[in-house]
Amino acid sequence: MNFSSPVELLSLQETPEDKSISFEPSCFEEYLGQQTIKAKLKIYVTAAKMRNEALDHVLLFGPPGLGKTTLARVIAQELGVNLKITSAPILERTGDLVAILSGIGPSEILFIDEIHRLPKNVEEILYSAMEQFCVDVIIGQGAGAKSIRLPLNRFTLIGATTKTSLVSAPLQTRFGIVERLDFYNPDELTQIALQNAQFLGTALQPDAALCLGSRARGTPRIVKRIVRRVRDFAQVSHCPIIDKALVEQALTFLGIDDDGLNKLDRDLLTHIMRDFDGGPVGVETLAAMTGEDRETLEDVVEPFLLRMGLLQKTPRGRIIPAKKMLYLRRKLFGERVDEQGRLFGD
Repeated sequence: MNFSSPVELLSLQETPEDKSISFEPSCFEEYLGQQTIKAKLKIYVTAAKMRNEALDHVLLFGPPGLGKTTLARVIAQELGVNLKITSAPILERTGDLVAILSGIGPSEILFIDEIHRLPKNVEEILYSAMEQFCVDVIIGQGAGAKSIRLPLNRFTLIGATTKTSLVSAPLQTRFGIVERLDFYNPDELTQIALQNAQFLGTALQPDAALCLGSRARGTPRIVKRIVRRVRDFAQVSHCPIIDKALVEQALTFLGIDDDGLNKLDRDLLTHIMRDFDGGPVGVETLAAMTGEDRETLEDVVEPFLLRMGLLQKTPRGRIIPAKKMLYLRRKLFGERVDEQGRLFGD
């Protein structure tokens, strides 16, 4: 059986499989979760349609995997306009952005992912494009160069970022709508699991879906990926219906425990507990000991452990909170300890 590794399974980077196999909502009703944001956007979209105007520029921020790109697609569907998708790192020259902007039709949407990574010279082109719907293009070089103002159709820019602190203040102030996507709760992820199972033609029982939703680290992209891997497990095991017992078996096979921790999570915590007496320890040391690169630990592993309260960042390095030491001694090492940290039987 060819199952993903824990890092691949829980990675927050979108893969071609995520794009081609996962269910894609086409309206706000099909987009599950983020109820407060959806309620606001429904009003903004409806008002823009009533005025027959382009929607105001939108900045969506929050951790990866929560559905920012999907929400942009839904907004375009609701408005009945075309959506053009690009990513900031590939916009290396001003001409790249000008070419895209000049091809946008009236009220259409341009979605720029990782907008915090725009080069400064490219970002400055956006200022006049967003406010005045025109760009200044330099023709020629040297003393003979001259500036030509190129008018643009009124459009909507939707920017997505995981790091708002890296989005410059001049760019942030040009967005009329700014919304933060939050992590999903287990019930919302349960509904997403059921929705994707139906799309895949897989029979998933509600209690099995809840089991998946409670271990997906609050992230829709992860629960969708786990649904596909459990479907593989069920198919190879010749099980036409995915029940809770099968999900438990599949998740154990994938190395995901009751708290949603995978092997890499447990290895990192084990090293801090066993080799450094709970810390502090630097992330570079942990990367060397776990065999993973620093970026993987910081972007994939640590955010979930921090939210779980199992890890803390300090100026001196990573530490295990004192109140979680007993819990982890029981969980990681199977020690039977009392509330004073003494082994039973001592």
